[in-house]
Amino acid sequence: MPLAVLIVSLLVASSFLGCGRQRSDVVVKPADEKLRIGAFMSLTGDTAQYGISALNGIRMAVEEANAGGGAGGHRIELITRDTRSDPGETEVIVRRLAEESRVHALVGEVVSSRSLAAARVAQEERVPMLTPSATSPEVTAQGDYVFRSCYTDPFQGAALARFATRSLGARRAALLLDPAQRYSVELARFIREAFERQGGEVVSEQDYREGAADFSAQLSEVAAVHPEVIFIPGYYLEAGQLARQAKELGISVPLVGGDGWDSPRLYEIGGQALAGDFFSSHFSAEDPDPQVQRFVADYRRLFGSTPDSFAATAYDATRIVLDAAARAHSLDRAAIRDALAQTRDFPGVTGNVTFNADRNAVKSIVIIRIGDNGKQSVEAHVTPEDIPPPPTPTPTPTPKKRWRRS
Repeated sequence: MPLAVLIVSLLVASSFLGCGRQRSDVVVKPADEKLRIGAFMSLTGDTAQYGISALNGIRMAVEEANAGGGAGGHRIELITRDTRSDPGETEVIVRRLAEESRVHALVGEVVSSRSLAAARVAQEERVPMLTPSATSPEVTAQGDYVFRSCYTDPFQGAALARFATRSLGARRAALLLDPAQRYSVELARFIREAFERQGGEVVSEQDYREGAADFSAQLSEVAAVHPEVIFIPGYYLEAGQLARQAKELGISVPLVGGDGWDSPRLYEIGGQALAGDFFSSHFSAEDPDPQVQRFVADYRRLFGSTPDSFAATAYDATRIVLDAAARAHSLDRAAIRDALAQTRDFPGVTGNVTFNADRNAVKSIVIIRIGDNGKQSVEAHVTPEDIPPPPTPTPTPTPKKRWRRS
């Protein structure tokens, strides 16, 4: 080979090798990782209706986001697990979602006892968790990775007490609660404290057990003291049966419950006996707001029924998590947590959501009236500004020590 040709060949070869070396230094961006959301709720067990409604709302939010390009450029993968209405199962599921499925964020649970179990694990694993409907203050107290997009029981209890005293004119109340349910016990306490602060008196307090079928003994005790309102801070199964049996015993005063009543099954169980009773909720399908009505129409088209508050709160919670992930510009769990903490005035179908310093949503509450044939209507709205803070306890002065001369 002539020398000139050899030199040219070597130069060409070296230029290719040089390009190869340069290319080896280039970091090739991998294909976009999916945003993995772990959704866990009761799909079987005593409160399955809540979880089924919530999952419908979550799926709606994820499908809408994926149709619009995902969240922050990432397609969303929804990983769903059934807690079977059991706190122990909830702990196992959340740990698996965090460690094995490597989810970037969690949405769940739907009731307080299981959300509290989940919150401990989420905080330990440092994975952001947003509960859509657990109202116990203890849930978010577990740590800075745990959020709530619904109101809390202190606010709910105060709102129900305010409604009973101001709108119903009640001064004598009875309480029926399930001592085995954290939700029932805590909400009962907040109702009692707020009702008494507003000049009312709780004249009877009766316990019942989850799954009980006969409440005649408790209701007879209540009837004997002639209350003007009966608070039942429990879940729909027992609330429906209590309403029916109360009417059979001739008790005609209003029954008032919390958001645990909000289920299509409530009227199936209690029927016409519920007419004239009330419960608090996060959402009303009758709200004329265009965003609400779009959500209601889409839900009916997909699932053939009207959404309850558990569907609406879960829909909002999922959208809030996806919004935070998009604003975080990262799939890092800590970055998503930080973005969640910065959520302000998020426009949800359950109202605008802002997280306060304790990672609780600041938002209004709706009081629903049950009418004939189960028809529901909005009776009142209660805002955080309507509820005065409880009085600050006056500290007991420490007695001064008297010194003696020796």
